[in-house]
Amino acid sequence: MTILYIGDIMGEVGLKLVEDIIPELIKKNSIDLVIAQAENVTDGKGLSLADFNRLKKAGVDFCTGGNWTLQNKEIWPALSDKRQPIIRPANYPADTPGLGYKTITKNNKKVLVISLLGKIVGKDSTKLIDNPLIKVDQILEEYKDERLDAIVVNFHGDYSSEKVIIGHYLDGRVSLVVGDHWHVPTADARILPNDTAHISDVGMCGVLNASLGVKFDSLITRWKDNVPTRNVLETEGPKQFNAVLIKTKDGLSEQIEAINQIIKV
Repeated sequence: MTILYIGDIMGEVGLKLVEDIIPELIKKNSIDLVIAQAENVTDGKGLSLADFNRLKKAGVDFCTGGNWTLQNKEIWPALSDKRQPIIRPANYPADTPGLGYKTITKNNKKVLVISLLGKIVGKDSTKLIDNPLIKVDQILEEYKDERLDAIVVNFHGDYSSEKVIIGHYLDGRVSLVVGDHWHVPTADARILPNDTAHISDVGMCGVLNASLGVKFDSLITRWKDNVPTRNVLETEGPKQFNAVLIKTKDGLSEQIEAINQIIKV
C-alpha cells in the first residue's frame, strides 16, 4: 500500500499548492491513500467546511488534527461523525468535541488514523491533555482484533525528544509515525528497526520565505521591541510542498521518501 502524508497546509497558498500538486503525485506514484495535516488551512487557524471540501475534491482522503483543529466550530459535527475523514488530537480531555481517531477504507484497504498532541505545543502548553503514550496504547488495544492494512499516527508537538521517543515506542506496532507542527522538514525520514516509518517533522505547504507561513515584519517587531502584533500570512515569493511517501506491506513499512519541493515564482 502506498500512502502520502502531507505536512501542515498553511492558508490559501498551501491549499492551492495541494490542489495543483497532488493529482499528478497520485498518478505518478499510484498512491492509495492521501492524508494531510489540515489544522492551519483556513486563514492559518482551523478548517472551514468549504476548505475541507476543497481538500477532498483535490484528492485528500483524510485530514489529521492539531492544536488549531477546533478553532472553527462549523467543522465540529464532521469531527464527531465517524464517517467524516477528519480528526482532532485523541489525547484531549474526554469532553472535547470530536474524535481523535477513525478508520478509512479505500480500494478495499482499511487504515486506522490517529492524531496525538505533544506536551508542549506553543501557547497551549498549559492546557490539560492525556499522556499520548497511554492514549495510543488504549487505541491500539481497542483495534487489536481488527484487520487493518495500515496504521498512521500523527504526532503534533514541539519537543524533538517526544517525536523521536514516540516513534521508537510504536516501532513495529504501526505503519507510520509522522511528526508535524514545526512547519520545518527534518532530515531523519527512515525505517526504524522494527519496520515502522518515521520522521520527526514532515514540514509544511505554503510560502518558503516566512516564519511558519507568517510574514517576518510583524514577528520581528514583536520579538525585538516587545510590541504585540497579529500574525499576517505571507502570500508572496517561492512556495514549498513537503510530504512523505511510504510503502507498506503486512501493516508495516518497507520504504519512506521525503518529498520537499520548492516552487519558484
